[in-house]
Amino acid sequence: MIIKSFEVQRQISNLLKNNLFLIYGENNGLKKDIAEIIKNYFKKENSNIEFLSTYEDDILENEENFYNSIYSGSLFSNKKIITINGATDKLIKIIEDILEKKPGNVLLIIYATILEKKSKLRNLFEKQNSTICIPCYLDKARDLENIAKNELKKSNITLPREALNLLVEKSNQDRNNIKNEIEKIKSYAHTKKDLELWEIKSIINFSGEYKSDNLINECLSGNILQFKKILSELYLITANQIFLLRILSNKTQRLLKIKELEKDYKSVDEIIDKSKPIIFWQEKPIIKKQLSVWNLSDLKKIIYEINNIEILCKKKPQLSRIAAFDFFSKICKKANNYS
Repeated sequence: MIIKSFEVQRQISNLLKNNLFLIYGENNGLKKDIAEIIKNYFKKENSNIEFLSTYEDDILENEENFYNSIYSGSLFSNKKIITINGATDKLIKIIEDILEKKPGNVLLIIYATILEKKSKLRNLFEKQNSTICIPCYLDKARDLENIAKNELKKSNITLPREALNLLVEKSNQDRNNIKNEIEKIKSYAHTKKDLELWEIKSIINFSGEYKSDNLINECLSGNILQFKKILSELYLITANQIFLLRILSNKTQRLLKIKELEKDYKSVDEIIDKSKPIIFWQEKPIIKKQLSVWNLSDLKKIIYEINNIEILCKKKPQLSRIAAFDFFSKICKKANNYS
């Protein structure tokens, strides 16, 4: 059964009569919000809950252990919420088995990145009445603006229109980024309620985000010298690898969407002009170059590899910096060879 993301909050009590959820898509911030809605509901209804988390790779390596976590009882709780991260079609048989046996005391929340229409996992959850499928697409500029306004309203903080636009533009279509920056604004404001644009620029990580955004653009364009220069600066200030991977994911997703529309338009310029969210004029030359470098197959491969690298970074933090930056370097070199 397909449920739109905005319907989750108002239908939560009915939705949770089911115990298998698939939450997929590129909007990680939205997926996080949905997970919080589900968990908070259960905490209000029953504080005696056990939360478990695992990854697809761990399940495939030891299926018996996973089944035990589902079907074995607990001495300390009467309800389990188990999350599976990085799910793909490799899990289809296991999920079908669970669906057939219907464990009553377990809620299974499965997270996946983008799943194509032909995905077996996606089809299973869409067609079954006893399962919930929630696609999480990237936030539109209007959605991000409303999120920012609502968060600021809680502290009675007012920002000029230019400052709101800046927050949206620098969010990389990720509501988590906006929320993080607003927390900084709240700390700065304290008792002050009306802030100016120059203050917002000084508060948010303007230069850091600019460098991060530039790094990924140079990476996808194959500009090795500029890429290495920015990379060395970010490396020294301990950049957040997960944040960089999400920027890469967002930009690659956008290129993929444009590539898929090429056959329906007369020119790349026409597609870019009509793209939503709107592509700002400063980015148009960069995107045109990236589109000339990458084909559909390679873009899909990058998206798949991003998911694997992100999982590795989370499971082995000590290797995250090396793994992520090696991955970016490999992409940049490949783009340079194509261009």
